[in-house]
Amino acid sequence: MADIIQLLPDHVANQIAAGEVVQRPASVVKELLENAIDAGALNIKLIIKDAGKTLVQVIDNGKGMSVTDARLSFERHATSKIKNADDLFLLNTKGFRGEALASIAAIAHVELKTKQAKDDIGSSITIAGSEVESQEAIVTPNGTAIAVKNLFFNIPARRNFLKSNTVELRHIVDEFHRVALAHPDISFSMFNNGSESYNLPVSNYRQRIVNIFGNKTNEKLVPVDEDTEVLKISGFVGKPEYAKKTRGEQYFFVNNRFIKSAYLNHAIASAFDGLLKSGTHASYFLNLTVNPQTIDINIHPTKTEIKFDDEHTLYALLRSAVKHSLGQFNIAPVLDFERDATLDTPYDYKALKPNTPGVEVDRSFNPFKEETPFSTPKPSQSYTTNYKKEDTASWENLYVGLETKENDHLDFSNIEFEKEESTASIFNDDNQVEQKHTTYQLHNKYIVSTIKSGMLIMDQHRAHQRVLYEDFLKHITVKESFSQQLLFPLQLHFTTQEVAIIKTLKDDLESTGFAFSSLTDTLVEITGVPVSVPESEVSIILEQLISDVENDVPDSHFSATDLLAKSMAKSLAIKTGQSLEKDEQEHLVNKLFACKEPNVSPTNRVTFVTMSVDELDKKFI
Repeated sequence: MADIIQLLPDHVANQIAAGEVVQRPASVVKELLENAIDAGALNIKLIIKDAGKTLVQVIDNGKGMSVTDARLSFERHATSKIKNADDLFLLNTKGFRGEALASIAAIAHVELKTKQAKDDIGSSITIAGSEVESQEAIVTPNGTAIAVKNLFFNIPARRNFLKSNTVELRHIVDEFHRVALAHPDISFSMFNNGSESYNLPVSNYRQRIVNIFGNKTNEKLVPVDEDTEVLKISGFVGKPEYAKKTRGEQYFFVNNRFIKSAYLNHAIASAFDGLLKSGTHASYFLNLTVNPQTIDINIHPTKTEIKFDDEHTLYALLRSAVKHSLGQFNIAPVLDFERDATLDTPYDYKALKPNTPGVEVDRSFNPFKEETPFSTPKPSQSYTTNYKKEDTASWENLYVGLETKENDHLDFSNIEFEKEESTASIFNDDNQVEQKHTTYQLHNKYIVSTIKSGMLIMDQHRAHQRVLYEDFLKHITVKESFSQQLLFPLQLHFTTQEVAIIKTLKDDLESTGFAFSSLTDTLVEITGVPVSVPESEVSIILEQLISDVENDVPDSHFSATDLLAKSMAKSLAIKTGQSLEKDEQEHLVNKLFACKEPNVSPTNRVTFVTMSVDELDKKFI
């Protein structure tokens, strides 16, 4: 029997490795930015076209590479970071595997220009599909400029699996944020399709956060600082009142490397226990510094997961540090059993001297002196008064004219009584005097109603979603909606990327009843909202809408409209646990069965189930 095992060609092996390292354009951005940081760059520029599908370019002013290093950097497992296996546990750099450039060159057209400061000229290399097309000497600035074009050009199946440009751009921006937050001592800039999206100068950590997420973020931050032998913690957490429904602003950095850790995230959540509303998540930007020998960062191809030697100690320290900061800055209540708050001196009176109270005594007062009915003790000089008692001898005059004759009687026919005005319910018919209720609410979640064949059980949240979804869809498509004007404009602060999403949906939002007076880079001013939307829910609706759009943006206009209607219906629908009156229950049942598709919610979940009398009879057999 012939041998069947053979070594794979290099270009096939590189494509397999690329499947682990390069999953989408954002993976290329991450690898190239980390290489620029390892090169000692102080100024890094990121250029994106078509969400990275056409071009991802990173330009830095780092130390550059020689001609030999430039060519060798595209070989598999070629790296300057490690020399033996022991170096894997003493890593202080970003990239170390030597797979990034080789994997990228296997699935894209790559053009590299680099020059060291000591050299007069630099070198340029062009590679397509792991094959070197040209290498020549050129004149170029100090540092490295690498352009990755036509990603997945030789693997069309992988390219077809990419999401829409908006989704891919969001992933690129996320990677850009992670790298920029970890290195506030480096200036970053990002250009998307020719326009500048971010320009982040060198600053401190707090200012870097504000530059990325907007000026409004500054007042939301609570500093965290703890230094122990095991762990050093620095950074900020968000105040509980600014918690969001999404987990977008949650960043852990271990030795300046972004990581994801559900275990450490739980430590933050437990520190905020009792301070957050249900369904919201706190923001945090925390830097953890540990001994490199106590962590293993080589357990995941993207290096976003880290294994710690002693996770329990890190959990306890992190939780305690966050709770201490919240209590120190009066964010969380502090228990002090030795202090009585009622005895505290008001701030305005702390510098004042107390006045000694004066006491006056009637020295002529004799408690054993017998009093006569017509004499009273003489008061002291201090309490002398000119009070004179009025004569009450003519009190009978108050009742003159009130005598009634025997034939007199009171006429009550013209007496009017004040009564609270009664308004009919919005769900009642004006002509209907008495209505027979046939619904019942079960556990503030289900509505039970009788039907001819038996019983109907309806999920109130999903049913109301279906009703609102069809209403919003009709308003958006027909362009007819009612809007209530606000007495004072509502100002909401978002990031630059979030405002860009709102701008793309502005026309559809106006069709539902929203009215915008201005849309700047980080500020959205609203002067009108749909009739069914309370003013307090506007920020929640827009945050949920932005989250839905970022995670799943369809390409066609109709699908985007459909997504907008779904998102608003989900935010405004009656929640589970909300008590409904009888009239509201029946109105919801009637509105549901007036819909075109009452059987399922907008997310294709069942809205109601029925049970016939025969099925009930079988339960009692």
